Amino acid sequence: MRSRTLIANAFRWIALFCPFILHAQQNKTASEIPQTRTASEILTRSQALSIVNDSVKKAFKIDYPIYRVYKYTDVSGQYFCVLTESTDSIATNAEGEPDTAHHTIRAIDLKLDNGKFTKVWEINDFILKNGSEISIWFWTKFCEFQDLDNDGLIDPIIVYGSHSMDEINGNRVKFIIYYKGQKIAIRHQDSDLDEARSTEVDKTFHPLPQKLKDAVKAEMLLINKAGLAIFERAALNQ
Repeated sequence: MRSRTLIANAFRWIALFCPFILHAQQNKTASEIPQTRTASEILTRSQALSIVNDSVKKAFKIDYPIYRVYKYTDVSGQYFCVLTESTDSIATNAEGEPDTAHHTIRAIDLKLDNGKFTKVWEINDFILKNGSEISIWFWTKFCEFQDLDNDGLIDPIIVYGSHSMDEINGNRVKFIIYYKGQKIAIRHQDSDLDEARSTEVDKTFHPLPQKLKDAVKAEMLLINKAGLAIFERAALNQ
């Protein structure tokens, strides 16, 4: 009889507090709700060649040597960003190491869905034809594949630049940002002369989430610090 009484009392307590427990669960803050994870990584050479095999290269006309492949995953699926650079000449630099000149670059972003690839976007660029530029390449130290605004989607930032022998019109630097289907560019013409230096920012950059804009500006500062270009305060305050 005593055990039945204890069980009955236990059920009364559960019935009393259950609504409060459910209410507390329903009113969790956004920070307490587990967020969908995003991830990105740089594939090893063997992994890259396994994924981007001869049939994939043929299907998407990937003709230049693969420099790097980024794999990233978000709420919309799994992607592979393939960076390729042409090999046009190989010389020896001042340190006695081989130095490759690239006249053309191409990036292609592929989505893997049910074992099949589809192209999402691509970038194509090349050295200027006036003869002053000798090479163009991806500046992977400044590229990012992160969910910068915490919406569950990776926000790719691709950075590349050229090397010029022109003392007035120096190196070019370009940022390409992909955000929710938009391709947004920042084009920078570097120079030692203030009047020859310029930065052109797409209008679609301004409405971007502040965290994403801050990430781009942080990369500009790193480029300044590395001595690769000079982004002035006006460009950093866009």
